[in-house]
Amino acid sequence: MLQFCLFDTAIGPCALVWRDGRIVGAQLPEPDDETALVRLTRRFPKAGEAVPPAFIEAAISEVVALLAGQARDLSHLPLDLDDVSAFERRVYDIALTIPPGETLTYGEVARRLGEPGAARAVGVALGRNPVPIIVPCHRVLAAGGRTGGFSAEGGVETKLRLLTIERARTDAVPGLFDALPLAARPPGERLNRTGRQGVSSPSPP
Repeated sequence: MLQFCLFDTAIGPCALVWRDGRIVGAQLPEPDDETALVRLTRRFPKAGEAVPPAFIEAAISEVVALLAGQARDLSHLPLDLDDVSAFERRVYDIALTIPPGETLTYGEVARRLGEPGAARAVGVALGRNPVPIIVPCHRVLAAGGRTGGFSAEGGVETKLRLLTIERARTDAVPGLFDALPLAARPPGERLNRTGRQGVSSPSPP
C-alpha cells in the first residue's frame, strides 16, 4: 500500500511516498501544502496520507538538512525503483554517486554508462526520476556547465535553486537567486500548524 506524508523545509513543503519499507517517490518543494498535495496526488493517486514510520522520519531529517544547506549524502536511503527501466536504473545509480556541490553533464553520465552517444537518453531518464533530491537529477547539467532542462514544476528555476543551496558551480547568471534562501541561513526547527515537524519557511520576497 502506497503511503505519503508532507513535511516542511526551508524552501517549501515537500513529500515522500513509501511502501514496504522503501521510498517510492519524492515531491520537490512547492509554494504551499495545497500545491504540493495536488501535484503529489497527480503522480501517486492511490497513495494515502499516513504518519511516517521511523525510516521515513530519518529520511525527512536528511532532506530537511540538505535543503537548509547542510551537506548530506542521501544515497543510503532505501529506494523502491522496481517500476523504472533497466537503463533508467543505471542512470540513477550514477546520479546517486554525485555529492552535494558537485555536478556531472549528461554526456559525462552517458560516458560512465559506456554509451557516449546516449546523452539525450540520459536527460529523458532523469526527467522521469520518481525520487528527485534523493536521486539528485538536479546535479546533472548540460555541456559547459549550463543548467539544461528540468522537468519538475518550476523547471530550470527549481534546478538552480537546489544547486545554489548546495553551492554548486554553474554558468547561471549571477543575481538570479537574490531572493532565495541560501545555505547560510540557519534552519529553525518548529512544529507548524498542522503538527508536522519541519523548519520555518522564509517569508516570500
